[in-house]
Amino acid sequence: MDFLRDNILTLLIFLPTVGAVVVMLARTRDAARWTALAFAVLTFLLSLLLLAFFRAGQGGAYGYEPGGTVQLVQRATWIASFNVEYFVGIDGLSLPLVILTTFVSVLACIASWKIEKMTSGYMALFLLLMTGMLGVFMALDLFLFYVFFEVSLLPMYFLIGIWGGPRKEYAAIKFFLYTLVGSIALLIVLIGTFLYSKQAFPGGTFDMVKLAGPEMQRVWGGAAMAGVARTFFVLAMIAFLIKVPAVPVHTWLPDAHVEAPTPMSMILAAILLKMGGYGIFRIAYPLFPEAAKHWWMLFAIIGVVSVIYGALCAMAQTDFKKLVAYSSVSHMGFVVLGAAVMTQAGVNGAIFMMIAHGITSAAMFFLVGVVYERAHHREIGRFGGLATTMPIYTGFSTVAFFANLGLPGLCGFIGEVMVILGAFQAARGDSLLIAGGWASTAQIYPIAVIACFGVILTAGYMLWTIQRVFFGPEKPEYKEFPEVTAREVTVLVPLTIMALVLGILPATVFHYTDKPVAALFGLFGERAAQVAPAAGHAVAAPVPAGDPRLALQREWDGRLDALLKTRAVKQAELRRQQDMLGRGIAAQSDYDKAKAEAELADLEIAKAREDKQKALLRHDAEQLRLRRDNRAAALPTGG
Repeated sequence: MDFLRDNILTLLIFLPTVGAVVVMLARTRDAARWTALAFAVLTFLLSLLLLAFFRAGQGGAYGYEPGGTVQLVQRATWIASFNVEYFVGIDGLSLPLVILTTFVSVLACIASWKIEKMTSGYMALFLLLMTGMLGVFMALDLFLFYVFFEVSLLPMYFLIGIWGGPRKEYAAIKFFLYTLVGSIALLIVLIGTFLYSKQAFPGGTFDMVKLAGPEMQRVWGGAAMAGVARTFFVLAMIAFLIKVPAVPVHTWLPDAHVEAPTPMSMILAAILLKMGGYGIFRIAYPLFPEAAKHWWMLFAIIGVVSVIYGALCAMAQTDFKKLVAYSSVSHMGFVVLGAAVMTQAGVNGAIFMMIAHGITSAAMFFLVGVVYERAHHREIGRFGGLATTMPIYTGFSTVAFFANLGLPGLCGFIGEVMVILGAFQAARGDSLLIAGGWASTAQIYPIAVIACFGVILTAGYMLWTIQRVFFGPEKPEYKEFPEVTAREVTVLVPLTIMALVLGILPATVFHYTDKPVAALFGLFGERAAQVAPAAGHAVAAPVPAGDPRLALQREWDGRLDALLKTRAVKQAELRRQQDMLGRGIAAQSDYDKAKAEAELADLEIAKAREDKQKALLRHDAEQLRLRRDNRAAALPTGG
């Protein structure tokens, strides 16, 4: 069992690759299908073991040492000359996405059962795609992350380009080019961050936990480096927003979805888009928190525009599959907005939104595929009356549609509401953006209000689609449509159950995400304290290297750094308790205790700053007295 625990992440990543090799040796289509399904199911079961090994309550700090939020770490030297490591681990942010990946992959494999063209090649590429996706969610070395990020690109390119629809080549190339632009932007960030990390770590590092640590933030904290950090942040966000995708870099998505085979549309919407959101929370914000605060409004506007524009485009579609594709742009806009406002409710809601959208989008695209196999078209205007013809199919569709529009009790509701609440909470005086002077209520409130209209638009186009496709008189050409088959029910039942479970019991996700989100905000608070002066405190002028005050100032800075780090953890815990209290899953006494500890930490820092100023003044007074004594001793005595 110890061997399994120590190596489970590596087994999870590369088991599908082994499956791809075995599938290529299969002699028949059925053998290839069953082999691929066996490896997909085995990978899913292995991922469920993570729930037994992972300790959700462990850690308060963003790190992988004992007491950190990152667990099940495995590392080995890969390219020693550049300090590149095979370095994997998981925390509460990546764990739900890993399980979502293996879960949806099993269902997509079942949905692929009717693939007749080059079945072995299709299944092998599908399993290689699984390796790339799982690697992205577990990599803690920035170079390794980039490798897996690229590995996930190539299989999807071929899966669309070979097994797609009539315009498959165009869609595949467009998908490839857009993603390649993002990859180039991420490569610049990777190389630049590594080179600058040499100022903090001998030889440089790609360790993402270290790159998010205080040593690198001191590098970025210099006046000359702030512009570099902001540039790297924007480049990283471009890379991940293309993957999300967000307006205006979203145009590859509708074409890719329309031309991709149904199972690949499920994977694309449920998993590949989440790699963009995950990258925002794993790389862009932890590595460049001050730049994130500087650019918050730009990306909040991008998020809101994506929400509204995606919803309006979805409302205008006549193609069933394109409607679902544009709805993905709208829903993922909430993820971008939740990140931009930098509140715990917003970030927790964004993470939950990724999981919920993974469930609903997979169900929606499969439902479109089911009716397309029977009607051989996707024109919404030509449908109607399917509730009479296919009542079971209509039942599954209703749950998926209502989950997608955010009906309370289903999974889509929680994420949207938390992101919107988080947007309004960003206008509070104690929020990171307001307290740090990065934003004003006049900027935040309009963005939050406009985001609310996205929920209304989503309800509008979803209900209108239900009315056009399922209601009305039964059409003669659809009377002979068969009801959903056993294979189709096998795919739809788990997705429907998960939509209900996550809507009724959202704590199944928050149980794992609360700690890492609190740790992430601990980083933000710590960075703010290290890089920006607190309001109401004077800042001493920089001390030249030869100044005798330097040793004394460094000593006090070390004490303050320790106190600031403690305060950041206390404030993160206070926000977590406040959020849990609002959701009714924490006691008032726990919140009061966290509040008292945070206030005590503030008092200790204020006293330390005052003591530091007194110590420096005493030092200056002593130096002045010594200079006066020396000048007096140097004066000639009278004869």
